Amino acid sequence: MVDADPAPGTGTPRTRLVHVGLGGWGRDWERNALPPVGEVERVAVVDAHEPSLRSAQEELGLPDAACFTSLAEALAAVPADGVLVTAPVRSHVPVALEVLDAGLHVLVEKPFAPSVAEARTAVERAEQRGLVLQVSQNYRAYPAPRAVRELIAAGAVGDLSVVHVDFRRWGNDAPPGGNPHHAFPHPLLFDMAIHHFDLLRMVTGREAVRVHATVTDPPWSRFEQEASAVLTIEMSGGLVAGYRGSWVSRAPQTAWDGEWSIEGEHGRIAFTGRGEDGPADDVVTLSREGGAPERVDLPVLPLWGRSAGLQQFHRAVRGGPAPEVTGRSNLPSLAVCEAAVRSVASGRTEDVEQFEVSERFEQPHRGGGAGQP
Repeated sequence: MVDADPAPGTGTPRTRLVHVGLGGWGRDWERNALPPVGEVERVAVVDAHEPSLRSAQEELGLPDAACFTSLAEALAAVPADGVLVTAPVRSHVPVALEVLDAGLHVLVEKPFAPSVAEARTAVERAEQRGLVLQVSQNYRAYPAPRAVRELIAAGAVGDLSVVHVDFRRWGNDAPPGGNPHHAFPHPLLFDMAIHHFDLLRMVTGREAVRVHATVTDPPWSRFEQEASAVLTIEMSGGLVAGYRGSWVSRAPQTAWDGEWSIEGEHGRIAFTGRGEDGPADDVVTLSREGGAPERVDLPVLPLWGRSAGLQQFHRAVRGGPAPEVTGRSNLPSLAVCEAAVRSVASGRTEDVEQFEVSERFEQPHRGGGAGQP
């Protein structure tokens, strides 16, 4: 198979991408996440629901030759190196397995899967075939959490004592059935808090070991399952995190990261970010020994969010380092969600499934595209 043309300013071929799933978020990927990444060329789109496909085709100005209702037809018709999966979560693993069996790499939206067990099937298939399987945990790729991770690792506040996270948004205006998130399985824990659980692991460098969760569903909520939740998360090393999240909060609204307070022996780090204006909304402050908070200079990122993750995907496909969030390394974040759901059902503190350290690091991968064994 002939490689794609080189990306602008590089000698590396562009990564040819088939995009599966053209709902609202999939179209947002097309408008906002894909265009900044010159190393990637989206060569086809797929949606099994033909009205959605044709609506997206018209909105995005796509030619007939790039539009398919079947992934198999797309892969047979268009040379590709990888597949972006933004279909509904129940389709993530089935589509990923089809792609991996075709010898292509996979970038899948979060949440990775409805369960750790299902996610593991895709992880093991990717590792068996030596292919990249990346999960788009895009909140990691913003300046604030990256700066906080460095501060904590450098001991800026000493040994950590407690973490508080608050997430408040109002998502209850659409009529019943008018917002797809209303019917999403566990819309707070699996669809939203997965970001915050993943950031908790990222910035502290610790893993969750036990969770106690309580959910609330006010009678006027239009969400079919939990609209709000309060969690106590016990982390390795004795650190405790408190999480409060709500899709039906009338309190002042937070940015998508939420509001974080991380306390340690020698001070406190506070941060927020992932606002409506991208990295411009990220803020980190550091207080030492009870002093006044001082604003921390944040790194300037050439790409952020989903675009940064897509660039990581391209580099991994082309033989570079594994992406920051592989399917394997995302399993502990998904396991927090799963333990929280078990805790809601049991009313007890539940253990979070643990993974060997060696399991959480880079998976083998190789460059290339369709036609690989």
